[in-house]
Amino acid sequence: MKREIADRLYTFRKNSGLSQEELAEKIGVSRQAVSKWERGEASPDTENLILLAKTYGVSLDELILSREEPKKTQKNSGARQDETPEKNAGEKNRDTEKDSGRPAENPEDSVSFQNGIHVNAKNGDKVNIDGSGIHVENHNGEEVHVDWSEIRINNPARVAEKSVSPLHSFFKHFPYPLLAATAYLAFGCLNICGGWAFGWLILLTIPLYYTAVSALFHRNAMFFAYPVLVAMIYLWCGFTFELWHPLWILFLTIPLYYTAVSAITRRNAMIFTYPVLLVIIYLWCGFAFALWHPLWILFLTIPVYYSLCKMLQTFRAGK
Repeated sequence: MKREIADRLYTFRKNSGLSQEELAEKIGVSRQAVSKWERGEASPDTENLILLAKTYGVSLDELILSREEPKKTQKNSGARQDETPEKNAGEKNRDTEKDSGRPAENPEDSVSFQNGIHVNAKNGDKVNIDGSGIHVENHNGEEVHVDWSEIRINNPARVAEKSVSPLHSFFKHFPYPLLAATAYLAFGCLNICGGWAFGWLILLTIPLYYTAVSALFHRNAMFFAYPVLVAMIYLWCGFTFELWHPLWILFLTIPLYYTAVSAITRRNAMIFTYPVLLVIIYLWCGFAFALWHPLWILFLTIPVYYSLCKMLQTFRAGK
């Protein structure tokens, strides 16, 4: 949309004495849509233009085509009768937040359920949830927009975004599902690796591949789909060696994996699920070697473990 039209829409709204929230409620759109119109990032459709013209008491030609400066309406000739000057000043601050380059403070917190959920905090933080998506803005100018097609994050304080290396881009866009499907067909046709009966397990490596790439790039093992790996190993060993029991114990390692990663990342051993580790050891030794007794003594080490973790935390805090 042309900048001149965007400026006229902004001026008409200002002259009518309406805030963006009030105008949005009048014509049945979100405040985010009004803001985009006035910044020239989007254009109102014909229906909304008609509603805007009626709201401002002008024709469509006067709204978007006239070169004359929009005149102030009677409503804006002074502070409105039912409002205090302080409230009008607060609304002006809200209206000028986009022009000043930083969010202005609202006089008070407000919540609206008109055409969605709209929350405006007095410190300038805003949350708008409507048909267009979820839009969050804070008083530092940071924005997060989640719509049907993408997620956009705008952080003005960030000097430079993390660049994506060519190697990561290659592995991220590599057509691994096609490779896995080709391998499955080869296994089936050549009757290798279990043929059609077991070869489908290779398809489980698809989420493993992409989550492994993400985990390596972000240097965060939490991205890796460890439960899928466990399921794949369990099914393979079950079909091939009939080790359904006691290999189901592998699933108990899932909470171990994630709590171990979290404990290492946060440098806090209290997060690790030590009791689950003892259960795995106890069950495995019991099923494999019939060491149910006296291996139950292992569980007595649980309070010892957490006591040592607490002592280590206290020691670090005292340094």
